[in-house]
Amino acid sequence: MRKNRNLWGDDVVKLIVLRGNSGSGKTTVAKELQQRLGRNTMLISQDVIRRDMLRVKDGENTPALPLMKELLIYGSNHSNIVILEGIMYADWYKPLFELAVQLYDKRVYAYYFDIPFEETLKRHKTKPNCNDFGEEAMRRWWREKDFSDVLNEVIITSERDIESIVSDICNTVLSD
Repeated sequence: MRKNRNLWGDDVVKLIVLRGNSGSGKTTVAKELQQRLGRNTMLISQDVIRRDMLRVKDGENTPALPLMKELLIYGSNHSNIVILEGIMYADWYKPLFELAVQLYDKRVYAYYFDIPFEETLKRHKTKPNCNDFGEEAMRRWWREKDFSDVLNEVIITSERDIESIVSDICNTVLSD
């Protein structure tokens, strides 16, 4: 594996990790970041891989994990910036985070959306897939302050709006 060097010979490949509970805003922020950061920004969405591509359940040994690892490797070799987003429980996805640190070294920008349950429920009701699951499922999936012991995560709270979150992340990633 090449470390921090992509296909075009760029020495610095950066990884943005967005984690948090369902309905916290991760996917919205990830999509906006990909648009703003422009070409050759790869978006790896846990839900797309797990639910849409593989149609598997999440869990400690989910079949989505090996594919997500392969995509991280691919991104480190072929992209300028990679965005990894999803609930990704800290314990279940620890091997993925360890690989991320190995591949991207100090160029990992990790964010944890620490949003109260009631706010995530409110946000979920505005999403196109709001009828796919509801409050009961969201309560089952809920993990309070599921911080990673591998990633050095910046905490994002419900007081922040999408625009300021995206702007701050862009400024941080592009200034390094």
